[in-house]
Amino acid sequence: GSLPDLFYDIFVVDPSHKPVGSVALSRLLRSRRPVPITDIMSSEMKLVQVADDQEDVAYLFGQRDLVSAPVVDAAGRLVGVITVDDVVDVIHEEHEEDIMRLGGVREDDLYEAVGDTTRARFSWLLLNLGTAILASVIIGFFQGTIEQIVALAVLMPIVASMGGNAGTQTLTVTVRALAMKDLTATNAMRVVGKEVLVGSINGVVFALLTGIVAWVWFDSQLLGLVIALAMIINMVIAGLAGTTIPLILERNGIDPAVASSVFLTTITDVVGFAAFLGLAAWILL
Repeated sequence: GSLPDLFYDIFVVDPSHKPVGSVALSRLLRSRRPVPITDIMSSEMKLVQVADDQEDVAYLFGQRDLVSAPVVDAAGRLVGVITVDDVVDVIHEEHEEDIMRLGGVREDDLYEAVGDTTRARFSWLLLNLGTAILASVIIGFFQGTIEQIVALAVLMPIVASMGGNAGTQTLTVTVRALAMKDLTATNAMRVVGKEVLVGSINGVVFALLTGIVAWVWFDSQLLGLVIALAMIINMVIAGLAGTTIPLILERNGIDPAVASSVFLTTITDVVGFAAFLGLAAWILL
């Protein structure tokens, strides 16, 4: 076969075409002639199987600081070479794919027929509708409370929005960490604990700010207390959900980038509304 446009290492094979070593092109050019190739080659190599997932190969290059690696078939024979230039393209593709999945869309949606694009997005929109109805049911349980205290309806979106945004931040970090293999079973609990702590700290800070705003706006200290407590609860849960949902999906063989956001939105909405309206019914009535 022909040589690639860019290559950095030359791989040495035995008579059966199995890699036995590699020589950096720079070292080969600096070596005095004549010299046996075995004297300047390195026998330490990381082989890539033809069936390896491109995302796993990209992770391997990042962990081992590789610039190239030999690709072998099931029999261990050299069939090609992958370089860091190829890996950069893979990382870019995977990054775009993860972003698309978080939004429930596909890269080729722009060029597909209207009917195909509609069908592709329908299932996720239907699931989202179901979760939205669940949040509405929670609100319905407190209809009497809202009728007596109209200010609750004004402040409800603040609680849900802050929880959703906090959860999305945590979710984005967690999904990326899973994709890059930085989040494993050994450090999962530490990461979960950290995100819950971050959610608690941010919850307290924004609870104070929101509580003061509600107190001044509606001239009610108790209403400010209610929204402050609800904010803390929802942001702590958002941090917890933002880490545990991707981990649970990953363990069950479901791509976290595809399904996490729908479940996260449901949890933050339900918890936020239930906490806010429940506390209002308990404290204000």
